[in-house]
Amino acid sequence: MKDIIIDTPAQKSVIHCGEGAFEKYAPGLALRQVFVVTDSNVFAWYRHDIWRVLGGDVPIYIIPAGEPSKSIRYLTAILREMLSHGMKRTCTVVAFGGGVVGDLAGLAASLFMRGVRLVQIPTTLLAQVDSSVGGKTAIDFEGVKNVIGTFYQPEEVIVDPRFLSTLPDREIRCGLGEIVKYGALNSRIYELLLQNKADLKSTAFLEEITYHCIKHKADVVTEDEYDLNGVRKTLNLGHTTGHALELCYRKKSHGEYVLIGAYYELYIAEKLNICGKNYADSLRELITAVIKKVPVYEDVATAAKLAKFDKKNTDANVSLIVPQSEGKSAEIKLSLEEYIKLLEECSADLKEGK
Repeated sequence: MKDIIIDTPAQKSVIHCGEGAFEKYAPGLALRQVFVVTDSNVFAWYRHDIWRVLGGDVPIYIIPAGEPSKSIRYLTAILREMLSHGMKRTCTVVAFGGGVVGDLAGLAASLFMRGVRLVQIPTTLLAQVDSSVGGKTAIDFEGVKNVIGTFYQPEEVIVDPRFLSTLPDREIRCGLGEIVKYGALNSRIYELLLQNKADLKSTAFLEEITYHCIKHKADVVTEDEYDLNGVRKTLNLGHTTGHALELCYRKKSHGEYVLIGAYYELYIAEKLNICGKNYADSLRELITAVIKKVPVYEDVATAAKLAKFDKKNTDANVSLIVPQSEGKSAEIKLSLEEYIKLLEECSADLKEGK
């Protein structure tokens, strides 16, 4: 078991990683006034663990599982329940679940009484390697993903691989989407992915790679907590196109869309001579090792227009973080017309089996 620390002016955040982290650190939460937020799937699997560790009378708010719960409706419902249960400014919100729970509960914690303590206990691979760490909270609004949110560091993150055993394959693929993204940003993670390409879902590999992904993100967040100097922006590799496709089609998981977005953006980087062919081919092999077949989108222009709302954009152009070389990425800005044209070319090549 290892600890990783994010030490920023706003909050010191301690991430406990490894087998047994839940049993070691979660019981300490029972000494506080606690309010738990979870979802219907996680509650069905782990309600007895919550009651055993935090007590049978702990207040719990259960949201429906899925992205639609990241909404004003459920944000205000959580705040209303916290008020009705007499939560004080010294209370702790425990986000027990995946990325949706973490984003939503984190935002509620940042708003209630101008901010209460937050502990993340991520139960999905994606939340463990990425969304529970770094302090970004958000809800979706008016069809735009993560457009309302705050930067709010959790006091603790408890990352235990025990929770991965109940995940369906799709959720593992979703987490691997973010892991491959980190591979395009970090040469050590890239090497581990190549070495384990034939067995990416093994328990030992996932525990090791989770630590390295969190360590990479922790270093980035420590350097650029509020996305001000461009360092943290690199973590959005694959996300501009991935988010646009996710909002438009909604048939796959977030992590799968990150991988699909990374595939399309890798095509753009290679086409613009930003990324060499050998490295691009290697990344494509990692992507297809997870999702097997990248979808062809007949009307990719419709999704592309949603990229105009991406938070990285600072002008009329679409901002993309793309792979450059091993361990390095680059930011490029394209006009919407050029972006659509390149996405359509990639989709056409996929359709022809190139």
